Order: sequence, then C-alpha cells, then structure tokens
Amino acid sequence: MITIKSFEFNYFQENTFLLYDDTREAVLIDCGCCRKEEEKELTDFILENKLTLKHLLCTHLHVDHVFGNGFIYKTYGLKPEANKQDVEKLPSPDEQAKLFGLRQHVENVPVEKYIVGGEIIKFGTSELQVLTVPGHSPGSVAFYNKKNGFAIVGDALFAGSIGRTDLWGGNQEVLVAAIHDKLLSLPDETVIYPGHGPETRVIDEKFNNPYL
Repeated sequence: MITIKSFEFNYFQENTFLLYDDTREAVLIDCGCCRKEEEKELTDFILENKLTLKHLLCTHLHVDHVFGNGFIYKTYGLKPEANKQDVEKLPSPDEQAKLFGLRQHVENVPVEKYIVGGEIIKFGTSELQVLTVPGHSPGSVAFYNKKNGFAIVGDALFAGSIGRTDLWGGNQEVLVAAIHDKLLSLPDETVIYPGHGPETRVIDEKFNNPYL
C-alpha cells in the first residue's frame, strides 16, 4: 500500500508529493519547497516517519516544481530524474525565475537520469509507471500506479482545467491529445493528483472538463 503525502509549497502554491510504502522507502515528486519553513516541514515529516528517499522525480522542469531540488541534493544526496526533452529545451530554473520576476536564486542541479515513457521506477515493494504527457512542457511526464489507482500528473491536467501552453515548448493540441491518450484512458476511478489545486478522478474529467 502506497501512502501519498502532499505539501503545498512556494509562491505558486505548487503540490509536492512524497510517496512511501510499508518498507519506509520513498520517492519525492516535484520538490517545490523554497522557504526555510517549507524545507523544515518536509524534512521533519521524513524524519518522523523514518523514511529513506530513493528517488527525486520531476513531472517537468518548470521552476515552481524544482525550487527544492538543490536543498534535496545537499540534504540527501539525490539528484533529479526527468525527461530529456525538458532538460534540453527549457531555460535553467534560475533563468525561469528571473523571467517570472522572482529575485530568489534557484540552484540548477544537473539531472542524474533521464526517464522515458513506459519505464518502471521502483521503491520498496512498490513501483510507478512513467507516462509521457507532453504539451505543457516538451518533456512532461506522469507517474502511474495501477494497484493503488492513482497518477501524479504535474501540470498536464487539473480538476476542470488543463495546463497552460504558452511557456517554452508548450502546445495545446499536443497536450489535449496526450491527456486523451495517456490519462483519460486510465480506469475511470483513477485518482489524479495535479501539480496545483485539488485531486480529481479520470471519470470526472471525462465528463466535466470543458477543455477536453
């Protein structure tokens, strides 16, 4: 059984997800902490629950989803894993921050491993399947677990909306097609955990999302 702990971090109210199972091994997805109190909230939870971080995963490399990568690398020695398309086609996190008018320096931690569609990422006795959902960014991915019936989808799909496509390499037609192909094709009761806002379900987005 996978436990999903969510945190709302940074100026963009971004959802960071910490997943772990009974072995206490864990993966951190889209680490967005950028303030000392946010870093403490995250590390306190990891310590109190005796978790061992095995992977630092990125659904995509927009700055609001990678604020905390430098902190995680310094604290736990983990480098991010992300899709090659985002690594090659997006500005560095610090450059993105400046373009958004932010004065805070964001460390660019080199991606240690490229993740690809269909790949299985393991931690403890659990696994996540990588789904490619480009369009919000060129290399956006989602992480799906069939057994527990959920997908962590980044900014591809929201409750009642979809990701913006006016940033670097975004494409609305590509995004909508990817959502239909990779996300709405999942079982109806699959819980969707987006990068911002509340969770939703595949069936709810099939029938209620005006962008799809």
